[in-house]
Amino acid sequence: MKIISNIEKNYDKKLILVIEGEKSFYENMLKSEKELVEKLMKKNGFNGRKGEILTIEFLKKNNLISIDVLGFGKKEEITDNLFRETLFKYLSDKKGNILITTNRRELNRINILCEIIGTINYSFDKFKEKKSEKIDIEFFDVEQPDISEALILNEATDVTRNLVDLPANIINPITLAERTVELGKEFGFEVEILDDNKIQELGMNLLYSVGKASVTKPRLIVMRYFGDGNSKNIIGLVGKGLTYDTGGLCIKPADSMMNMKDDMTGGATVIGAMCAIAKNKLKKNVVAVVAACENAINGNSYRPGDIIRSMNGKYVEIINTDAEGRLALADAITYIVRNEKVSEVIDVATLTGAMMVALGTFITGVFSNKDKNYSLLEKSCNKHGERIWRMPLNEEFAENLKSEVADLKHMGARWGGAISAAKFLEIFAEGTPWTHMDIAGTAYNNSSKWYKKGASGVHVRGLYEYCKNR
Repeated sequence: MKIISNIEKNYDKKLILVIEGEKSFYENMLKSEKELVEKLMKKNGFNGRKGEILTIEFLKKNNLISIDVLGFGKKEEITDNLFRETLFKYLSDKKGNILITTNRRELNRINILCEIIGTINYSFDKFKEKKSEKIDIEFFDVEQPDISEALILNEATDVTRNLVDLPANIINPITLAERTVELGKEFGFEVEILDDNKIQELGMNLLYSVGKASVTKPRLIVMRYFGDGNSKNIIGLVGKGLTYDTGGLCIKPADSMMNMKDDMTGGATVIGAMCAIAKNKLKKNVVAVVAACENAINGNSYRPGDIIRSMNGKYVEIINTDAEGRLALADAITYIVRNEKVSEVIDVATLTGAMMVALGTFITGVFSNKDKNYSLLEKSCNKHGERIWRMPLNEEFAENLKSEVADLKHMGARWGGAISAAKFLEIFAEGTPWTHMDIAGTAYNNSSKWYKKGASGVHVRGLYEYCKNR
């Protein structure tokens, strides 16, 4: 996508964005087109209602000119998300090169336009002989605003989408670590990989236990970006990197395994966020950690009833081996707090089915022990159409984690399972400002109004915005 100030070529389609009842968009049109559009609008009763489309086609010097006028409804009712929804619905089935014009004062949400184009143009077609066609967008604007940040966010979000979409026979703890090293060199952040021996040496027995049955042993992926040498504040990001989850000995039913390649979306999300942070050269210090492992099954699998010593020294009784994510995250949170000395932590994970039951597939549930941090995160995510909702952290749920044989158990009662999981993680933040994002419902899209089906890449932009404005 690029911004142009002169219309010099023919396009497969010209798209004009309009507000209901207003005609000020005419200012950016050629005189001959303006007159034709005005006549046809009157003839067809077109008024620019939400989603209303007027199609105009005519010959000009033997070239077929095709124009769509797309309505967005009344000015006072237009929100960023309505803009996303209407534009995505229109563009999702378009091909070729398209010129977009609009009234700059009212509908020039250029960053959102970039975001939607990026979403539409992403395709997971690596393993298809026939590749998907992309749309080439030019946006007419005499002022030519800077869209470099928006394009980098598209690129970083695609990094996350691609990692999530790749199957588990290609992305495992080792190859995910190797790919992150490559991305660090490409985007400009430091990467350190801790292997299974180092993980054990550090006492990260929860993480190691989850992944020890797999032939590809766990890795702790540590990414560092220091953009502000004058500040001691370090934002810590932690991602769940379960490259595949069988459920372990508490094995999942077959129908539940098909999309378990996406159980590393939290890890992929913080990797994508680091790509955006580094390439945009934010004047911030950010360290991100991904607990990468595969929950497999063999004679060495960890078992229900096992008692395992965590990195922070607490002994944890294992209740169900399919609640593995919180175990891997617990050690990763301890590591980033103690070893990387971060000022705060945000962890991201496809953690619980209970969160999907509570909030569906449109909204991410968020838990936080710091009101100010949550408020900024909500504002940051909302800017990019990423919907979140704050969940409670009542102490009653901590009572459910008490064990008769260990310091604690890693699962509480059945009801409020997402809250119990969050309370478990909070223990390992050890009083550090901490926020937990449960993206079980939003990581993989089947029904959102402005994401394509498949890996959504949700919260790459929100985390970037949070770090930018922290």
